[in-house]
Amino acid sequence: MSSKMKKKSSIKSKIIVAKLSLIIPMQHKFRLSKKIAQLSFVLTLLLPFQACKASVFGDILEWISPTIASEQEVIEIVDEPLGVVFELVDMSGNIYTQNKTKGKYLIVNFWATWCAPCLKEIPAFVEFYNNHSDKVEILGLNYEGMNVKAVNDFKERFDVNYPIILYAGSNEAEYTKFGDLVGMPTTIVYDPNGELLHTFIGEIGIEELAQFIPLEIVEK
Repeated sequence: MSSKMKKKSSIKSKIIVAKLSLIIPMQHKFRLSKKIAQLSFVLTLLLPFQACKASVFGDILEWISPTIASEQEVIEIVDEPLGVVFELVDMSGNIYTQNKTKGKYLIVNFWATWCAPCLKEIPAFVEFYNNHSDKVEILGLNYEGMNVKAVNDFKERFDVNYPIILYAGSNEAEYTKFGDLVGMPTTIVYDPNGELLHTFIGEIGIEELAQFIPLEIVEK
């Protein structure tokens, strides 16, 4: 090798050493090598755990499984309320809840005095309630915030024989429990256990009610 090439090679190696010195200062080289040794030691400790962690995790699952199963059994045993939960107060101060109406078919009718189809279907509800009030409960939920006297006059005019609920006081929050209204009249039918059977939007009559309330059973 020529003397020029040897000189160039030594210059390059000095440059590399200089660059390395800039990257890793001399006072930190010992600390770095010490940390590498510590990291190697930690990895050596982790390797056996890595190999056996699957079986250890399986043992843990097997140990807690009876507890999980027992909690699931408890959850299944707890009775949840069926259907809609509500508490409505009618114009006479009577309180109606899902427990009070349980055992009967429940018809919830949203109506207003300005709603022509609402007024047209009321005679059908009056007749249906008159014949089946022992097996069917009808709640007429007025949705316009009318005063008591105006609604009483309306009840007398149409011979309404089922409970009328006003949109006032605590009833306002209870109305929302039956869902959002998209039109009036809206009539919701529940079975004797409180489960939703059907929601009608628009005027209905006894024929529509009979589709979900079997009259042969109601009449017994």
